[in-house]
Amino acid sequence: MIYRALAEALVVFHFGFVLFVCLGGLLVLRWRRVAWVHLPAAIWGAFVEFTQTICPLTPLENHLRHLGGQAGYSGGFIEHHITRVLYPDGLSQPIQIALGVFVVLLNLTVYTVVFLRRRRLRGAA
Repeated sequence: MIYRALAEALVVFHFGFVLFVCLGGLLVLRWRRVAWVHLPAAIWGAFVEFTQTICPLTPLENHLRHLGGQAGYSGGFIEHHITRVLYPDGLSQPIQIALGVFVVLLNLTVYTVVFLRRRRLRGAA
């Protein structure tokens, strides 16, 4: 029972991490220091998407599920938990790359705004 609970908690954490990778740059607009955590997370997220690497949290979740008497799953976290909701037919490589490009562009836009604001504030001081 404890392993199933740990696996489910890991799914919640993993989903939160994915959201943070995608939208965490927006937090940087309010709290600039979040960038120290968000930038490495965003780089990792982009790396996973562009190289189609399986995040280490996925095998850990599968291991916990096996210990809890459940079946694991093949593929990655996004394919298993998110894709079937967003893309019922499956996640193709072009869609995965497009998602990665979207996340990178969104975060580049946010960080550009943060950089320009900071530069403007320094110029005014």
